[in-house]
Amino acid sequence: MKQKKQQDVKQAKQYPGLFRRLAAWLYDSLVVAAVLMLAGGAAMALAAIMLHFGFFELGNYEDISAYMTQHPVVGLVYTAYLALVIIGFFAYFWCKGGQTLGMRAWKLRLQNKDGSNIRLTQALIRMGTSAFGLGNLLAPFSSEKQSFQDIMAECEMVQLPKAN
Repeated sequence: MKQKKQQDVKQAKQYPGLFRRLAAWLYDSLVVAAVLMLAGGAAMALAAIMLHFGFFELGNYEDISAYMTQHPVVGLVYTAYLALVIIGFFAYFWCKGGQTLGMRAWKLRLQNKDGSNIRLTQALIRMGTSAFGLGNLLAPFSSEKQSFQDIMAECEMVQLPKAN
């Protein structure tokens, strides 16, 4: 029995369009909202325990939620904590496997030009220049469909082939 010789064909990279990028972004925003609810709940629970054991007083604030969101110092710390949760979410998924959950659902991968995972500094640059997703609006006008944040972080988003 004669076997066919398979050729080692390197497939050209496919770059995602704006719709696919925005769909993954929307999916990820729902996941991030859930993660923020868990992180906020954990912070509120910790603060309630600390309040119960007398580590601090509420003062003129009606409850722990008002204290954590309206206090001049605690409010800033709480907001910074939630921002770090968001940054950590994206940085972890982009650096570890190149995909967030939304990107996985839409078969997208963030990578360096050589196919390797991006570094933490690239992830931070990408987040800092994304303008909350508005940087994706540049993608349709780029030859490789790169967003502004991809260009600034020196990485690329590719569309993965369908599984056989």
